[in-house]
Amino acid sequence: MQGFAAEIAGPIWLTLKLAAVTTVLLLVIGTPLAWWLARSQAWWKEAVATVVALPLVLPPTVLGFYMLVLLGPNGPGGWLAGLWGARTLAFTFEGLVIGSVFYSMPFVVQPIRNAFAAFGTRPLEVAATLRASPLDTFWTVALPLARPGLFTGAVLGFAHTVGEFGVVLMIGGNLPGTTKVLSVAIFDYVETGRWTEAHIVAGGMLVFAFAVILVMTVVEKRLARTGA
Repeated sequence: MQGFAAEIAGPIWLTLKLAAVTTVLLLVIGTPLAWWLARSQAWWKEAVATVVALPLVLPPTVLGFYMLVLLGPNGPGGWLAGLWGARTLAFTFEGLVIGSVFYSMPFVVQPIRNAFAAFGTRPLEVAATLRASPLDTFWTVALPLARPGLFTGAVLGFAHTVGEFGVVLMIGGNLPGTTKVLSVAIFDYVETGRWTEAHIVAGGMLVFAFAVILVMTVVEKRLARTGA
């Protein structure tokens, strides 16, 4: 069992690293996108929202396939990787991050969009009468009021990335120390008949998922009471 602990430490660290980097990028990219979707009057914004929501219904293998094509040597990922002398972004940690950002995008953008839409226009109008600039209004009024949505989006984005399988397997394969995350490790243990190890890792991820949902529910209620 000591050997198993050393063996699984790599996938655990890689999974947490991938989830953390992906969540930060999703908050940076998804927050302004959610703000635009919540406030814009553009007729085509729902088309953008639909593209963002596609991973909710699209099979992970389909998304993973097209991401593999885009990140491969003949796609934009190949050109980008060439800037530092590499041939492809597929089967790399950077490729996993890009795929994870696209795959987990709706789990971050939608809660934040709902939070921005929930407080309406009144607080923004009040800030405008106090001569606050749009940027100041966003940072000092909109973001604090959307705090529950930001928290929910961050937690869901992190947890969803931890549980990814189809997309990361298509893009990254099963390279120890580079792309072998926990979900792929479970698949590997099952394929090789190591059921005890598969049970341990799967059970740990089940406990993690339960804890995430429980903590998120409790914190959301407290944030709602604080806001009220």
